[in-house]
Amino acid sequence: MSVEKSAETQVPIVEVLGRRWSTVAFSERPVERDKLLSVLEAARWAPSSRNEQPWAYVVATKEDPQNFEAMASVLMSANRLWAEKAPVLILTLAHTQLEKDGTPNRHGFYDLGQATANLITQATSLELSTHQMGGFDVEAARARFHIPAGWEPVSMIALGYRADPESLPEQLRGREMARRTRKPLTTFVFSGDWGIPAPGLESNGGK
Repeated sequence: MSVEKSAETQVPIVEVLGRRWSTVAFSERPVERDKLLSVLEAARWAPSSRNEQPWAYVVATKEDPQNFEAMASVLMSANRLWAEKAPVLILTLAHTQLEKDGTPNRHGFYDLGQATANLITQATSLELSTHQMGGFDVEAARARFHIPAGWEPVSMIALGYRADPESLPEQLRGREMARRTRKPLTTFVFSGDWGIPAPGLESNGGK
């Protein structure tokens, strides 16, 4: 059976955020079309600087084997080992130029991150799992999917239903079962000057 690893938070957070974690054990069960559209719709409604909405997603599902193989082929081998078991792979892209005048958009990556956070939170709410990856061949992705100038491939996402860790190769099972950890709030929330923890933060916990 699949593993559940809810976050051990310092203070309460929205339940769906605590349930999200990055599995490497994916079932080959297809993702229903309405659920896939729902996670993409959630990305659509993310905030963005000047309402530029500087994001794009190239989606590949196993229902289209040729397209899926093309997407899987740009993954680094260590990621492909487990990620190609997922029924959906998604390439994320940021628009690095403002549509209004073609000047650089320094917030394009930030806004893509916001949209993708919406996507993965919506996925979690639908009992789907995600795993974001930086380990892919950017130039191969750019060439294979004919990415236009001004768009930067940023990450890949595996999306699907979580599987039993026993389905994984032995070297990945420990990773799947490992306890989740996070830096405590005091290490990154400051006040008054850099490195000074904001008042009222607890130094314990933060997992």
